[in-house]
Amino acid sequence: MKNIWILAQAETNEERVEATRIDEEEGEATTVVPSDPNAPPVTQRRSPFGGSMWIWVVLMFVMMYFLLFRGPRKKQQQHKQMVQTLGKNDRVRTIGGIIGTVVDIKDDEVTLKVDESTNTKIKVASSAIGKNLSKDKV
Repeated sequence: MKNIWILAQAETNEERVEATRIDEEEGEATTVVPSDPNAPPVTQRRSPFGGSMWIWVVLMFVMMYFLLFRGPRKKQQQHKQMVQTLGKNDRVRTIGGIIGTVVDIKDDEVTLKVDESTNTKIKVASSAIGKNLSKDKV
């Protein structure tokens, strides 16, 4: 059991000396005032976080911001940039797994040629493009 004693004296003309014993294991602080010997010692409970509880709360909100908001927003910006850089004859894969070649791009619509022999074309939303295979060769 660790005990820390803190002695303090008031700056008034009174001779009042306080002794505070802090029990670190139990988190209690006991104040004894010797000028009033009949009064029981005053026991105060300390917060388990100490005085830095607010620092931990703020730190937790900062971490939540980075985990919940910043990551998805960054990924959304990367996808938007990838869609904006699409051009004709780029090979792409949709989020549904269809692989095709870009034939035409209009606003929010992309026309893909999915079969060379029958010249089959489909129109998909630009948000449905999952990956640009021409530029992301690995």
